[in-house]
Amino acid sequence: MSEPGSGVAAPAAGRALLDVNVLIALLDDAHVFSRRANHWLDAAPRRIATCPIVENGVIRILSAPAYSATHRLTPEQVADGLKALREGLDHAFWPDAVSLLDDALFDFSRLHGHRQITDAYLLALAVRNGGMLASFDQGVPLSAVRGASKQHLLAL
Repeated sequence: MSEPGSGVAAPAAGRALLDVNVLIALLDDAHVFSRRANHWLDAAPRRIATCPIVENGVIRILSAPAYSATHRLTPEQVADGLKALREGLDHAFWPDAVSLLDDALFDFSRLHGHRQITDAYLLALAVRNGGMLASFDQGVPLSAVRGASKQHLLAL
């Protein structure tokens, strides 16, 4: 449901776009936030979403040789883990359907560095799809995404 003329959907009840850091914590039991991520996921029925940027990021990071000196994963193994996680949950796939060049959605004067670009993009994708972004990042710039409010961001 959108606000008239805004192109911004109201947050859907509980659909959360999982940030790369949350998915990595869910897939890697040795991750520093694994317990926190799993506790959040198990605490109540969750409606989750992923998108190409998030899925690509998880596969790229977890299959990188530098990620773990003791446990090597191939891209295929990570993809299989993502598939299994998605199949076990109420999952929706959101295509990358917003543009950073959309002035009606982004306020670049509110972005203060390259590290905020992907966070703002994922937040905008969540807003556009009527959901929220679930992330461990504490510095996601709400004001950089027009129509975003506290209800669009779940800081775990």
